Amino acid sequence: MKPDIKHAQFPGNLVIVGFGSIGQAVLPLLLRHLWIRPQQIRIISADADGAQIADEFGIPLMTCTLTRENYLPVLDPCLKQGDFLLNLSVEVSSLALIALCRRRGALYLDTCIEPWAGGYTDTARSASLRSNYALREEVLAFGRTKQGGPTAILMHGANPGLASAFVKQALLDVAADNAVSIAMPAGRDDWAALARRLGIRVIHIAERDTQTATRRKQRDCFINTWSVAGFIAELLQPAELGWGCHERHWPADGARHDFGCAAAIYLNRPGAATRVRSWTPLEGPYHGFLITHGESISIADHLTLRQEGAVAYRPTVHYAYYPCDDAVLSIHEMAGKNWHPQSGKQIIQDQIVGGIDELGVLLMGNAKGVYWYGSRLSIQQARRLAPYNNATSLQVAAGVLAGIVWALRNPAAGVVEPDHIDHQTVLEIATPYLGEMVGVYGDWTPLQDRGRLFSEDVDQDDPWQFKNFRVT
Repeated sequence: MKPDIKHAQFPGNLVIVGFGSIGQAVLPLLLRHLWIRPQQIRIISADADGAQIADEFGIPLMTCTLTRENYLPVLDPCLKQGDFLLNLSVEVSSLALIALCRRRGALYLDTCIEPWAGGYTDTARSASLRSNYALREEVLAFGRTKQGGPTAILMHGANPGLASAFVKQALLDVAADNAVSIAMPAGRDDWAALARRLGIRVIHIAERDTQTATRRKQRDCFINTWSVAGFIAELLQPAELGWGCHERHWPADGARHDFGCAAAIYLNRPGAATRVRSWTPLEGPYHGFLITHGESISIADHLTLRQEGAVAYRPTVHYAYYPCDDAVLSIHEMAGKNWHPQSGKQIIQDQIVGGIDELGVLLMGNAKGVYWYGSRLSIQQARRLAPYNNATSLQVAAGVLAGIVWALRNPAAGVVEPDHIDHQTVLEIATPYLGEMVGVYGDWTPLQDRGRLFSEDVDQDDPWQFKNFRVT
């Protein structure tokens, strides 16, 4: 792709809510690939951290923390028919903004579904109601009551977002490599039937971030390569995963939701305290954090086959995240303080001296072995491709760009998830910013080398049981 290719006309104005690391990362891509002028863009952010970058592009930045009480008087005058609200904030209700956009005839995209401030940690509400599952069900229910209307894309960054496109491409790859002749799947039942035909039992969003900075992490400071506030919120939510129909060992701390699609369960412990075994081609085996993410639920839901009202097929799906080493140290430090976040926070970008973000999906159960498909993006590549980015932020920004282009081309689709969207279009737009896109087979299983030092309680008959992945 030429670096200045334009993907879509932008007829209205763009309101960006939140201008942290991802907002700053995506802005140059939007100006590069959309027919949009800086005069059409307005930024509203809880702080002025990105004011210098906004000013460099000649874009006004308003400093304002949006709340239940003030979001309407602040945003309503900014939106009209044909405008676009890009929500990259934390603790601003996605549902409230989607409803506002619908009333005003504006398009919408976010990278995760957010509640109002305090929604993640309000212990007066059950763990089920504080889950991503509950947030998703609420917004999808709103969409079902409206049917069509201005497009509102949920959860379209890297993961969630690109992860759903990666899964579809990985399924096509595995089918081709197994000489399975198929037509291009036309809908969710076709994709689910293909996954079942290929024997896919488990899907991990398997990510290893090896970016390192010049200065090691200091005490009482949380380090990350993307939003610290957003990451901490995920870490402290209950661990969630799509629950496959092949699972036969119920987790002792597991619980089901008593509403909604029933495609996922949650654990009565935070994701920051839940580790799972996984694998990427460059890292090899590792212990990742099972952190709640929207794609764990949406992919499992969209790959569910029902027959006579009963679930005939569904894979287990979850995130297995090994963040940068300083972020891991930060998590351990926060855990030692009984989950009280550090007083300092830092997103490393210019300080990074090396490393890559290896982000992909790991499909397990096929006879050829596990198959990892995804992006290997180094810090050096990211810096060459776009300013104000590290490898992690650029992967997210690529997903945001692809989602916005799809929305502009399909402006009356109503409320949609990444799994509804044409994956080929998404990959075509995002791939030039994803470094090396690879598909790699391996012979790894979660039982590999188990029992070498200690005897463990595992299911030897079926390696793809969640019991075998979980680190106890």
